[in-house]
Amino acid sequence: MEQKNVKKGILVFVRYALAIAFLSAVADRFGFWGAPGEGNVAWGSWSNFLDYTALLNPWAPKILVSFLGSVTTLLEVVFAIGLIIGMRTKIFALGSAVLLLVFALSMTFTLGIKSPLDYSVFSASGAALLLFLHYD
Repeated sequence: MEQKNVKKGILVFVRYALAIAFLSAVADRFGFWGAPGEGNVAWGSWSNFLDYTALLNPWAPKILVSFLGSVTTLLEVVFAIGLIIGMRTKIFALGSAVLLLVFALSMTFTLGIKSPLDYSVFSASGAALLLFLHYD
């Protein structure tokens, strides 16, 4: 197989992997993966997700937490769609990298370093940065 095709295939794989991860997280906060407390469910409801958002942003007043959760969710959906479609990939990759880095740092400062490492948030941010470098 030609190296150019392999590279192209890997870049598509990374785009889709990041996009699906974003969409899976969004699905979880709306209960599509199951109810709160069920196996492999992180939040299971919007209110649980907002509680987690408040935990990661202890500086934010309660009224701002809902805004942060909504903006985060919107960005994840927009970035996922952009990565899947493959238009303006450089912009969507950079946005994804920054959003994931913000997640990773918020998790680190509030929960400790183990949580973002266990969820591979730094790795996902790095993958998005590599996408950014490979698209013009």
